[in-house]
Amino acid sequence: MMTILHKFVEQIPRDLDDNVIYISIKYGTAIHKCFCGCQQEVVTPLTPTDWKLIYDGKTISLSPSIGNWSYKCQSHYWIKRNQVIWAEKWTDEEIREGRERERINKNRYYGNNKGGYWSKIIKWFSNRN
Repeated sequence: MMTILHKFVEQIPRDLDDNVIYISIKYGTAIHKCFCGCQQEVVTPLTPTDWKLIYDGKTISLSPSIGNWSYKCQSHYWIKRNQVIWAEKWTDEEIREGRERERINKNRYYGNNKGGYWSKIIKWFSNRN
């Protein structure tokens, strides 16, 4: 296991520190450098169909696990009480099935109305400069 820090911020900083997860409640998102060390930025939207943040007054947890399937590392881990807990590597088939479940859940929850959530994300990215 690896211990990480969390920082609640309004705006995500341009340069991210290693082993720190930045959380913007205003923009409903968290971001960190991949904990495998590959330096890729990992964005976890905090929405009813993406990740859930738990803050217990001292530590944070994110659920579900984070699978970086689009990155070369394809790292997979949980964040529980400021600890990175490594999870099993998924097969290509498991990744496809997981993505399909996510797509179905989003369509079921949002229908065809993507305006509100996506406009917040676009605004968040544009404010990072």
